[in-house]
Amino acid sequence: MTRPQPHPCSTTSAAASQRLSRRAMLRTTAVGLSLPLFIPRSALGRPGRPGANDRIGIGAIGVGGRAQLLLNQLPEDGQIIALADCNLPRAEQFKRDKEADWPLYQDHRELLERKDIDAVIVGTGDFQRVSTCIDACQAGKDIYAEKPLTLYIHEGRVLVNMVRRQECVFQVGSQQRSMEMNRIACEFIRGGGLGKLREVRALNYPGPEDAPATALPEEPIPTGLDWSRWLNQAALRPFHGQWMSWMRWREFAGGEMTNWGAHGIDQVQWALGMDETGPVELWPITPGKNGQVGMKYASGVELHFVLEGGRGPAGGAIFIGEKGKLEVNRNKFTSNPKDIAETLLKQVDVAEEERKWSDELALWQARWHMQNWIDCIRTRTKPVADVEIGHRSISVCHLANIVRQVGRRVRWDPQTESFPDDAEANTYVRRPRRPEYALPA
Repeated sequence: MTRPQPHPCSTTSAAASQRLSRRAMLRTTAVGLSLPLFIPRSALGRPGRPGANDRIGIGAIGVGGRAQLLLNQLPEDGQIIALADCNLPRAEQFKRDKEADWPLYQDHRELLERKDIDAVIVGTGDFQRVSTCIDACQAGKDIYAEKPLTLYIHEGRVLVNMVRRQECVFQVGSQQRSMEMNRIACEFIRGGGLGKLREVRALNYPGPEDAPATALPEEPIPTGLDWSRWLNQAALRPFHGQWMSWMRWREFAGGEMTNWGAHGIDQVQWALGMDETGPVELWPITPGKNGQVGMKYASGVELHFVLEGGRGPAGGAIFIGEKGKLEVNRNKFTSNPKDIAETLLKQVDVAEEERKWSDELALWQARWHMQNWIDCIRTRTKPVADVEIGHRSISVCHLANIVRQVGRRVRWDPQTESFPDDAEANTYVRRPRRPEYALPA
């Protein structure tokens, strides 16, 4: 079975120069070059960034349930060009369901070679996401990547550095950043509306399970599944159907701590103004692999993962300040006293919100988040959930799982993204990877 090659890391190739020239052209047009009102793709040339009236050519990598929701919600100025999935029958079924004629690829790198694709939606599993995004960056594509962005902290920093080097427009699928109610609430908290914050309470999201102590027996690999490519960075092992329920296993994911926690803690980071940093001290409140965890930021604000049994906002947190409590969830908020929420609601355009969120999939809606990404592709500006934001938010979730594993108080340096003088804790910041999926230097 052919395996993917290690990532090249040179940025002085002809392709890289080509990407730079495309971006330079866009910057030139932005400062006053006179162009026709309609700029067809052929007029810009390929390679050339799409003009204001062009549809963005989109490739999809990983076409599971969530990715299909995204593709079904793609704004009209995005056009699906091709699909890639190492589990090829899944892509074939989606193509049949949509009665489309898209080309299909089992190796996503072949999709990335297409010149008619400007950007990609990466809907792979957590453990497959960073290497796929790095490939897309190096191919000069802009990226919308689902959350949680990473499997562990260090690969997130490598990805951020690659995105900056390649000047990609990178949106993380934390769609609550594009929800008006969440924006209003987080701005209010960040601006001191609750007075001095005393505490932030989040759900105590469960973590992942360890792999079974006894190896799972080998089963036949399903037809159309490239098992080695599916495993990605994880150690090679015989196929067994249980591995396909990957979200439960530590080797492939961080459990609900990184799944729903990616949404909830992103709101905490946003509300606290911590988009480019993180906590500085962490400790277990209760023992165990799903124990409660406490964290402190340099500002002195403490975040406590203590709400049990789903009794709390999965997509946010409870912020407790001198002037009251504000509970932030997915596109909604409540408060005690009530007049805090009532005042904030006066800032909401109710008719517009009803228009945007009236369909039955409103809670899972990402159309407006993808629209922000597409708008930023045209303007070459950072989207609302830029890669650094996604990396920092999910790092907090990874830190909670790490504290559960070491079982003691630790210090964290958000600048170096390491635990000072703590060799054991630092072993969890990185993970071994198969050589074929080594990160670029």
